[in-house]
Parts: sequence; C-alpha cells; structure tokens
Amino acid sequence: MILIVAIVSGFASGVFLRSIFSFGWPPIIFVFIIAAFLGAATFLKPRRAYSLGAVFFVFVALGILRAMVADTPLPETFARDVKHRVSYEGVVAADPDVRDANQRVKIRVLQDTEKTEVLAVAPRYPSVAVGDTIYVSGTLEIPQAFADDNGHVFRYDKYLQRDDVRFILNFAYLHVVSEAPWYSIRAALARVKHTFLHGIATTLPEPHASLAGGVVIGGKSGLGNELKDDFTRSGLVQIIVLSGYNVMVVAEWIMAALALTTLSKRWGAGAGALAVFVFVGIAGASATAIRAMLMALIALYARATGRSYAAGRALLLVVFFMVLWNPLYLVFDPGFGLSVAATAGLIWLAPIIEMLLVHIKNAFLKNAVATTLAAQIAVLPLLLYDTGNLSIVAIPANLLVMPMLPLAMGLSALAGFAGILFGSFAPLFGIVLAFPAYLANAFLIVVARGSASLPFTSFTLPPFPFWLTLVAYAGLIYLAVSKRVSTTLQLRLERKAST
Repeated sequence: MILIVAIVSGFASGVFLRSIFSFGWPPIIFVFIIAAFLGAATFLKPRRAYSLGAVFFVFVALGILRAMVADTPLPETFARDVKHRVSYEGVVAADPDVRDANQRVKIRVLQDTEKTEVLAVAPRYPSVAVGDTIYVSGTLEIPQAFADDNGHVFRYDKYLQRDDVRFILNFAYLHVVSEAPWYSIRAALARVKHTFLHGIATTLPEPHASLAGGVVIGGKSGLGNELKDDFTRSGLVQIIVLSGYNVMVVAEWIMAALALTTLSKRWGAGAGALAVFVFVGIAGASATAIRAMLMALIALYARATGRSYAAGRALLLVVFFMVLWNPLYLVFDPGFGLSVAATAGLIWLAPIIEMLLVHIKNAFLKNAVATTLAAQIAVLPLLLYDTGNLSIVAIPANLLVMPMLPLAMGLSALAGFAGILFGSFAPLFGIVLAFPAYLANAFLIVVARGSASLPFTSFTLPPFPFWLTLVAYAGLIYLAVSKRVSTTLQLRLERKAST
C-alpha cells in the first residue's frame, strides 16, 4: 500500500507542477538526479525511506513528462481562423447541453487534414443529436480563463481542453446534414437517454421531472435558475448532476440483484460490468462517472474471483490510471477532484466518525450520518478553494437528503419506465405509478428551498492560496492514519489479552 501511495502521489505531484508552471527539461533532469541519489543510497545502506523516495521522485519526473505531452499547441489550421466568421461540417460528439436560452454542442471537425473539437453556442433549435452530421457557422474564438466577482479564477480553456475542445463558436447556427447512422452505439445510448427523460416528462410535472432526470442520470436543464441556486446554496448541488454516487448506487443494485440469480460469480460479474458500462454510456461518460465505474468494476471483479476488495487501493489505482490517461483531469476538472475527495472520505473518515457516534444505536442511521459527514468534511477544503462558497446548512441538508436519494433514484427510474410503457395509451396509469416519485422529488425540493431560505445560509470566502488546502488535507490524512494505527494497536492488545 505504501508503495502505491508513493507512485500515485509522485505522479500526481509531477502532473500538478507541470500544470501550474510551464517549464522544460531542466527540472525533469534535476528530479531524475534526486531519484538516482536516493537509489544509490538504497544500495549503500538499505532503508525503506530511501527506496520509497527514489520511486516517488521517478514518478514525479514521469508525471511532469506526461503533462508536457498533453500540453499541445492549438491546431494551426483552425488557429488562423480565430476572430473570423467560419463555416464547418462536422459530427456531434456529445449530447448537447440544452439551456434556457441556448444549446452548447460539441462538434468534431476535420479541416485540411487537421481535426479538433469546437463548442458551438447556438439557439435551441434546430435540435441535434449525438452522431448527427451538421453544418455549423459562427465566430471562432479561443476559450479564456475568467474570474468571478470574488476573484476566483476558473481556467475555462483548460476545463474544455480536458474534453479535447480547443475552440468556441459563438453566435453559431446549425443545420442538420444527415442523422446519426443506425449502427452508432453512442447515438443509440443517447436516444435511450432522451426516451427515458421523455418518459419522466410524461408522468411528472416540472420541476419534479427535471429533478427526477437529474438524480438518475444527471442534468439541470428545466429546473430554472432560482431552484438551481437553491440547490447550490444549500450544498445539495451534487444530487442534480451526474456524480459517482449515482453510479455506485446503480452498481450496488446490480450486485444485489445478481446475488439472487443462479448465475455463477464470473458470469454475474460480467453481466454487472456490462450493465454499469451501459448506464455510464447513457448518462454521459464524465470523469467522475468513469472513476466510479472503474471502482464498481473492481468490486465486481473481486466478487467474481473471490479476492478481497481494498477500496483505498482501488481508488489510488483508478486515480493513477485516469490521470495517466488525461492529466488535465487532476487540476482542471473540479468535479473529478471533489469526487475523489468524497470517495476518500467515505473510505478512511467514515469508519472513524462511525466509531464516535456511539449514542446512535440504529445501524442504518449511524452509517448514513457517518458517510454524509465524512463526504462533506473531505470535500470542504477543495470546495472552498474552487468556489469560496461555504454553506452553513450543507451538513444538515445532506443528512436529510442522502438517505432518501437511493429511493428517489429508484422511484424516478420507475416513473421514467412508466412514461415509456403507458404514456401513449394509458397516461393516467403512468401518472399513478409515478406518484411516489413525485413525493420523493418534492421532498428534495422542499429541503433545498427550505435550507436556502434560512438567514445566513451561505458565505463567500475570499480567494486563498492552495497550500492552505494542502495543509487541511494533510491534517485529515494525519487524523485518519493516527486513528487507524491506534485502532490496530488496540485490537492487537485485546487479542493478546484474550489469549
């Protein structure tokens, strides 16, 4: 485990340094020299600290190299057209982000042997879908970083680049040349998603329908700015966007259902893995969803092979391979960082908090309180650094909502299927079946609105240096490690006394 920590922390440190500072080969050579000295010291006087230090600095250098490779220049063919009105023919690469006033469409474009992806900001109509070939025209711009009213800088350019988007087409107009081919898997998954959302809209009114779609597969369109702000101020915004929690709930449902079948462990794990893949594909394969999917697949593999599942080791390996695949996730994808922090809190902080809740006798309630507190504490330093928003009611609001969320997801899924099956010929029956989902989502809305309406609900902190965030996480890590060590020693003493 310590070796994995050295590898992952070293690689992440290298990626982080190269993402923040732009430099060439000299620092890499210097880091390799440090690693060589520590490696030589290991041969002269074998010590674990020397060998782990050598491994750490080797992976720091490799992380810097990987970030350098990812730092590619803008495609020259397209860069020449910046600030000009252009026209391209391309393919819709992702499900459009439909908002109240416009839609944002990610388009893959090929021009003079160079290809790139652009984000077209266009009117809501005509509607386009994944895989459609479209003609688009607009003013080509390079995304820019910006600062909010409180001075927090958001690297919007790098945020888009993590999904390979290098340009924005403002004031764009779309024209569908041809629809997606029938054999396109991504287009088929997107059609399933929209069929499901249409089913929910058939059985539930707004904003309950939009919220039901959000808690199952993510999405905030249709909620309205006021309700979205209420979810943000109350610290509940994570339930209306696709998060790792959604994927993990689905994975747990799948594993519970497979346990009731006659399938062997290997075939059951294969079926579960396929179902998780399909769900993530339908919902949209964000970095957070992919991370949670990989965690779920590791759990399914452990069940199939009978090997123990070390959640902490799995999280570290998933983070390593995702950052190796795309170094921009680490620094420029806030959702990825918050998801990793929340998962780490559930793994290492939740057991500590649960031991402290001795006055709570109900096991389910104790687990719900411990996991909610652990996730909120773990994400707080990074959330404050990214946004500066401190919600005073976040913890009590989450304590009310999180135990209800799996039920809301299940009932919302039932409402969607009811709309698909009965919406065309027996809509009243579909509405009756969806009524429990209406009540569950109404409860979420009441909690969000009620929490946000309280006085002094949230505060905005001024920007602070990142090293304070690192200090906060160092303190949490020290707490988790010291508590684990003390618990282990206590168990050993108890075992020795019993013998």
